[in-house]
Amino acid sequence: MNKPLDDILVVDFSQFLSGPSASLRLADLGARVIKIERPVTGDISRHMYISDVDMNGASSVFHAINRNKESYSADLKNPDDLARILSLVQKADIVMHNFRPGVMERLGLDYATVKNINNSVIYGEISGYGTEGPWKDKPGQDLLLQALSGMCYLSGNGDMAPVPMGISLVDIATGGHLVQGILACLVRRAVTGQGGLVQVSMLESACDLQFESITCYLNDGRELPERGLKNNANAYLGAPYGIYKTADGYLALAMTAVDQLGALINCKELCKYTDTQQWFTLREEIKAILSAHLLTAVTRHWLDILEPADIWCAEVLNWRDLLADTALNNNKITQSVTMQDGYTFQTTRCPINLNGEALLSDKGTPALGQDNQIIDGTLLKENMKGLLK
Repeated sequence: MNKPLDDILVVDFSQFLSGPSASLRLADLGARVIKIERPVTGDISRHMYISDVDMNGASSVFHAINRNKESYSADLKNPDDLARILSLVQKADIVMHNFRPGVMERLGLDYATVKNINNSVIYGEISGYGTEGPWKDKPGQDLLLQALSGMCYLSGNGDMAPVPMGISLVDIATGGHLVQGILACLVRRAVTGQGGLVQVSMLESACDLQFESITCYLNDGRELPERGLKNNANAYLGAPYGIYKTADGYLALAMTAVDQLGALINCKELCKYTDTQQWFTLREEIKAILSAHLLTAVTRHWLDILEPADIWCAEVLNWRDLLADTALNNNKITQSVTMQDGYTFQTTRCPINLNGEALLSDKGTPALGQDNQIIDGTLLKENMKGLLK
């Protein structure tokens, strides 16, 4: 199928998660993404393992986020290699990186320099905390951003230490925000011919993820949220919102009337809570009653009662349960991809559907520098004689 970003060339200097997640989305939308990697070691995430799973000599992290790309190996401190990269950048529609402030300036690949040789370029950059201020040189790592942004005080029960999310939430959100800015600039360039600089910081993205909670804080006398002591899932929501243990698993319950819930599950003690204010002010009391009652039967028993009544609820699944569910087959959330050497692995696919079709690609992860020869012989061919003298 034709994809929206066919014929768009992306030169991507980013590594690890935030930047590569952005270029992955651009690649899935049809762009040709050339990943610039240092010789020998490449992207640091090639060797940053989150488990003992080795996939064809690289980590699962690298494979998950760098499929559907090409790899060009270059030493940016080597004048000949830098000349090649500048020639490549001159042809690019999009250039992007996630280095700390000042690094690209020292390499001679900052926006001002790139714009001077490619006036219509769209230049995207991710920083940890912005390009100015006392935090600008702090490491932009996901857990640290979750900690600094206040996010960890929203999860877990109130008597627990602050709880981070178990995924690299800030990295992925920041990459998504960069893609939004880049796509907006592509639209403008199609109309006016003007390129642009898109800057996103992980700190701003982490705060944007909390737009509901921070807005409440700013307009509620700056009172900090108080996590519930029992079954907390949102510090600002009352009972029954949370996850509850059943006789054989767990049940998630979203917003619903407590007294109505009590009647449905035959818990008379809950039926007395008819005042909506009580659902927040007495949430610990209500949740304690509900927790004890839900332990008396299996999850499917409760779902069979609640789902026909249109109560917002769900079984809590692990990945084995999720991927084994036949209902998931209709969504096609996974795909098989193949590397140039024939190594095949399964991974997630782009969540976007266009004209009723999933954006699938069977192109796997590139080996380090595997595309140097073809890029030198095509995109950079006219400049090679001068470069190799």
